Amino acid sequence: MTDTKRLPAAFGYAAVLSVLIVSVFCGLYFGPVPMSLWDLLAMLDLGPRGVTTEAAKYTLVWDLRVPRVMTAAMSGAVLASGGVMFQAVLRNPLAEPYTLGVASGASFGASMAIFFGVGWITASAFAGSAGAMLLVWFLGERDGHDVSGTVLAGVIVGSILGAALTLLKAIAGDKMNAMVMWMMGSFSAAGWQDVRPMSWALCLVVLLSLAYFRELDIMASGSDGEALGVDVARVRLTLLAGVSLAVSFVVSRFGVIGFVGLVVPHLLRILFGPSHRNLLPLSLAGGAALMCAADTIAKGFNELPSGVLTVLVGGPVFCFILWRRK
Repeated sequence: MTDTKRLPAAFGYAAVLSVLIVSVFCGLYFGPVPMSLWDLLAMLDLGPRGVTTEAAKYTLVWDLRVPRVMTAAMSGAVLASGGVMFQAVLRNPLAEPYTLGVASGASFGASMAIFFGVGWITASAFAGSAGAMLLVWFLGERDGHDVSGTVLAGVIVGSILGAALTLLKAIAGDKMNAMVMWMMGSFSAAGWQDVRPMSWALCLVVLLSLAYFRELDIMASGSDGEALGVDVARVRLTLLAGVSLAVSFVVSRFGVIGFVGLVVPHLLRILFGPSHRNLLPLSLAGGAALMCAADTIAKGFNELPSGVLTVLVGGPVFCFILWRRK
């Protein structure tokens, strides 16, 4: 799609925010336990500290559906905006938050916890993702100007951890199902205890977006950043570290959810242009909308893992986007 065919940014904000509102509402309304529209609105009107005689409906809305929708939306926003920043920093259109082995590290850490019967699955997943991230930086960031080295290091570390994970599943016996289900990614167990860490992750990517959208434009264009006053090595390290940390919060709590960081940025870039001033906030809202919609659909299929759904839907959509760009 050429620049002349791109849609105005104002239309993009209106459209994406409208889709987000609809997705959030559907996430609150639909679920295994049916609820009328008026009951939902009445429970929402009571607020998180409301008092009512209909305790079951109030618990269903405020203890189950509201925190689940909030965590799904924030996770999608982190993954999509992270994909935008990764693609610009690494100058690789196929980059997403899992490019540096974050997902593989988290999966390996969580699987180790499940294998040894340790209860700290989330903490182990976070430690695994952080360890993988540090290893990639050690291998690929020695030359601050070599973007391909970082990407290659991420592929190598991810492949090694993937092989180790396969070996672990082969000897896990009856614990393999638990490993596989965690790695598929799901918000079925999300609660208020997950809202705070997800808000930290969201705040981190928002701050990075506000601080570096100009630098991202320069780096994505392939221009000589140093000549334009950009400390490329420092900016890249800051963004890679910050985004990987934010994504590790998501992966460690909800498992691997792929393609959100690929499909959303590509689609929005085609429709509304490559300027990161607009692309980053649109991706935040678009990722949140997509994740809420995916989780709502997953609930309708007997809690199908959201990660499976995003791959099944996002994969063909991404192939179509690539085909249209030819």
